[in-house]
Amino acid sequence: MHRTHKACVSTAAAVALMTGGPVAAAAANTADAAGSAPAAAAARSDMNAEQAAAAALKKYPGVVESLDKDDAVWHVDVIGKNGKHAELTVDTRSGKVFTENADEDSDDSGGNKALIAAKVTAKQAMEAALAAHPGQVSSVEWDDDDDSGARYWHVEIKSGGKTTNVHVDPTSGKATVSRSDSDDNDDNN
Repeated sequence: MHRTHKACVSTAAAVALMTGGPVAAAAANTADAAGSAPAAAAARSDMNAEQAAAAALKKYPGVVESLDKDDAVWHVDVIGKNGKHAELTVDTRSGKVFTENADEDSDDSGGNKALIAAKVTAKQAMEAALAAHPGQVSSVEWDDDDDSGARYWHVEIKSGGKTTNVHVDPTSGKATVSRSDSDDNDDNN
């Protein structure tokens, strides 16, 4: 909407209040809002990984185990402080969180104790990975290698058509770039 048209609509709303009352003013405001709607929609952007994790944790408090973007949704796995697991989906546009699956029983095997006790959270791991290699986080995952006993955060960062893998130490927060793929053929973002 052009500035002169907005001024006319605003002036019409003022005149409507004086002469036609609130119903006419509401109609004028609706016309103005309709003219601005495309601009507001264009300004809207998709949620990033950090925002998706925060939205998931608001619905299901605990710690993020993994987060992965798939087209217009983020898939977030959360482990509650009580050991219960939930698989959540976060819409990238609206921010709405949906529970796909939630365990009724806690993990009695203790497999998530290291994750729950980790000093570095998924959010902190993403921040450390981005400091080591700028771009956009496309996934983060707690990696508990049963064979070697190594535990770390695996963060994938997309930048300039490439995917870079960064490992973040769950105790120190130190980020190590592990490998960079020269071509990003999986363009789900």
